[in-house]
Amino acid sequence: MHGLILILIVSLFFGGIVVKTKSICAGRKGPGIFQPLKDIWRLIRKGAVFSETATILTRIAPSIYFASVLLAVGCIPFGNVRGLLSFQGDFVFFAYALALGKFFMIIAALDTGSSFEGMGASREAHFSMLAEPAFFGVIGSLALYTGRTSFLDIFTYLHFGNYLSYALGSVMLIILVILTLIENSRMPVDDPNTHLELTMIHEVMVLDYSGFDLGLIQYTTNLKFAMYAALMANLFTGTLRALPDILIFLGTGFLLAVIVGGVESFTARLRMGRIPQFAFSLTSYALLLFLLVLFITGRFS
Repeated sequence: MHGLILILIVSLFFGGIVVKTKSICAGRKGPGIFQPLKDIWRLIRKGAVFSETATILTRIAPSIYFASVLLAVGCIPFGNVRGLLSFQGDFVFFAYALALGKFFMIIAALDTGSSFEGMGASREAHFSMLAEPAFFGVIGSLALYTGRTSFLDIFTYLHFGNYLSYALGSVMLIILVILTLIENSRMPVDDPNTHLELTMIHEVMVLDYSGFDLGLIQYTTNLKFAMYAALMANLFTGTLRALPDILIFLGTGFLLAVIVGGVESFTARLRMGRIPQFAFSLTSYALLLFLLVLFITGRFS
């Protein structure tokens, strides 16, 4: 429960910190930190308009997307306090809960009958498929390193005590940060502010949504960012020490938001043909991580 509450708190501020970081990097005052949250609240209070060709799939997809992310959040522990859905092998459930929500968003984009949304859905499925092995590579390496198979046990028994283990943690963080950018369709993979439909990925998938459904999708994106920040924070919180762990948790969410804002301010979007190479390169990093774990644990021979 502690982790769920903290993730929900971070999700409320995440979008505002990203926008504020981008404004500072551009030399502008920019909107207030609560402006993205106000925009989401304004959308949630509005009605929705649907395409005449859309079926019930288009209407239920945003709710399933939100529910799938909540299910995934329920697997994440906080210190030595287990998540609401903690069990052995819960990281597999975590990955496929997220996949379920993405699947419904993809078929909802196809359901609208728009060729542009179908194009975005195809790209989203392709890039997610290339990035997914990296997640299992990271968590699988942690499971091998600790000898445990649940998030709670993995993070509880994870300890960094030498230079090789510090290198292990650094590679994990890099992979998780890049994976976060890919999974949330941010720069350099996708530009959330673009309106050029030929190069849009996630944004073109939600062109037909408005009102409550669009607000729910935008909030779910912030919730996914906070969820990945929680995974990163758990690398440093092995035991519950109340205030220090909470500060680490909140600080990791703030730092991730600043990194996302900085990346979007100082990097250009990759050419469409290079994005699959960029996404698949994470698998190479995950393989390097796996070999490093084998070396540290003495299983490399």
